[in-house]
Amino acid sequence: MFTGIVEELGEVTAVENLGDASRFRLRGPVVTEGARHGDSIAVNGVCLTVVEHEGDEFTADVMAETLNRSSLGALGVGSRVNLERPVAVGARLGGHIVQGHVDGTGTVLGREPSEHWEIVTVSLPAGLARYVVDKGSITVDGISLTVVDAGPDRFTVSLIPTTLALTTLGLKQPGDPVNLEVDIVAKYVERLTAHQEAGR
Repeated sequence: MFTGIVEELGEVTAVENLGDASRFRLRGPVVTEGARHGDSIAVNGVCLTVVEHEGDEFTADVMAETLNRSSLGALGVGSRVNLERPVAVGARLGGHIVQGHVDGTGTVLGREPSEHWEIVTVSLPAGLARYVVDKGSITVDGISLTVVDAGPDRFTVSLIPTTLALTTLGLKQPGDPVNLEVDIVAKYVERLTAHQEAGR
């Protein structure tokens, strides 16, 4: 489990096409400290497994399903990525419960800078709109954010200077894809409600 509090802005240093998968090598001095084979690290909100670890870099295999359902397939050498290790039991939950299971991808539609923050508008796939509400939580490229306004096909978030400086959202431009994970609580509530209605 993750919290959506990005630990560092890493970098893709190599991508190997394996046919039905890709092998990524990524640099991240913070998240690789003490990393071992089999550990989990979230890369732009996608939970990946450490295959190899050497120095400040780690390697992870990404299967075709993940490449197709997330924005990881658009990454290349030099791409910057948000990195986070799983939350330790007993640690503070700084963001919200994040699984690292991408529900879909959106596209940055626009940016509105102001003196102290920036409003970013992101497209919202139709199948996810029902889980996104004003002032609710959403994960964008692995970042736990609060929704400002939720619409049927888009939502906005307000980003403080720290988020802009320390995550990929400071670099994303209109047209760029982002990974989205909706609040898991909303999905469980929908499922439970559906079972209750079916049992009537």
